[in-house]
Order: sequence, then structure tokens, then C-alpha cells
Amino acid sequence: MISFSGRGILLDIEGTISSLSFVRDVLFPYARKRLASSLRNLWNDPAMERIRQELATHYGATDFDTWTGGPGMPPEHRLAHMRSAIYALMDADAKVGPLKELQGLIWRYGYVDGTLRSHVYGEVPRVLKEWKQRGMDVRIYSSGSIEAQKVFFEHVDIGRTEPADFTGYFSGFYDTSTGPKKEAASYSRIAAAFDLPAAQILFLSDVTAELDAAREAGMKTALMLRPENEPVTSTHDHPVLNSFDDVNLL
Repeated sequence: MISFSGRGILLDIEGTISSLSFVRDVLFPYARKRLASSLRNLWNDPAMERIRQELATHYGATDFDTWTGGPGMPPEHRLAHMRSAIYALMDADAKVGPLKELQGLIWRYGYVDGTLRSHVYGEVPRVLKEWKQRGMDVRIYSSGSIEAQKVFFEHVDIGRTEPADFTGYFSGFYDTSTGPKKEAASYSRIAAAFDLPAAQILFLSDVTAELDAAREAGMKTALMLRPENEPVTSTHDHPVLNSFDDVNLL
């Protein structure tokens, strides 16, 4: 249990709001299985030009054409080169922008056609509603792209025929474009976006290194210990919560 008198709550998703197994055993395999066809279908999507450039930059090239072999290379060669690089990033579970943006675009198709519905822990719908009624400013900070975060919360499985849209519970979404999740400067930027003193913000995550960075920036912190979460082996002094019900708002 943690008592909190501030006005802002910042939440991680994987291992905090949703189970590790949903993200790793449902979302990630879905994107991997559909990568090849999605690259073709999404090639002219407005976001893809930026993703291609960011991917080339990640690998140290000045532009996508140079990275994929230079002028004159056939489109199939460029497509295969990009596909191979994305698979490698997936294998490494890399927290890089172009991969996360592309995953979000692919997942949207699955959510729209009803194949995907987001898992959240049982108390989450009720507690988010209570926090909103209490006037709390609740926001999300995840390594997944902002696009992926929004589509995740637009299609939450609450056991009904149609999924629920939870986006109205949140007033902000942040991804690694704000900064790495294990660096204090990222949380200082987020606190500035909240327009609250950092001490008025509570950050909940299942990763102690993220909590350490948030605390360094001045935020209150607590470690989420959900049933499927990996054991915490590092020494830490963050309060440990098993549920959002363990947050006592003062």
C-alpha cells in the first residue's frame, strides 16, 4: 500500500496495466507474423517514409536509399533489406522508435478487424474510473509508440461483445521520443508536460531501473508486482504494490 496526496499518476503498460504474456505472446507474435505483408500494404502510408528514414539513421546511414544499397537498387531488394533489419530488431526486443511505430501500425489492423483485444488486469477499469472521478491527471509512458498505446486503449477487453475505449481516462501519452525510460531527464520532461511539480506525480512500473530514474527526477514511485512479472533481483526501496487498489489517494 502507498498513500499519495499528489495530482498526477504516470503508468507503464506491460507488467503494470496489462500482463507480460499478452504483450509478448499475443501482440509481438501478431506483428511478426504479419510483417512481410504489412510492409507491402503500408509502404505508401504517410508514416512509413519517416519510419524508413529513422530505421536507416538507427543503422548509421544518412538516408534510406543509401542504407538499402544506393541508387538503382530494385524495390524488392530494399523491401527485403528492411524486412531483415526489422526481424533483427524484433529478435533483440529493441526499444527503438521505428520498430515500435511499425508495430503500432500493424496492430491497428488487428484491432480494427476484431482479431486483437487488449488485456488489462481486473481492477484497472474500476480504478481508472475512480481516479478520473477524483480529478487525477493520469498519463501513460511506454516504450511502445504513442500510436500503439492509443490503439491498445481504444480496444480493451472487458468481457462484453464490443471492446471498451479507455483513452478518455488519460490526458497524455509518452513514448521513447520523449527519452529513454531509464534516464531521469525523460521524467523531468514529462513532469514539465504535466505542469506539476515532480513530487506531485506517482509513477508505477514493474522495472526498478525506470523507477530509480523517475525518483531521481523527483517523482514518487512504486513497483508493480503482478502475478506474471519477472522476479525482481535488484535491491531497491520502492514500495511494492500488487494492484492499483494498493494506491491510497489522500
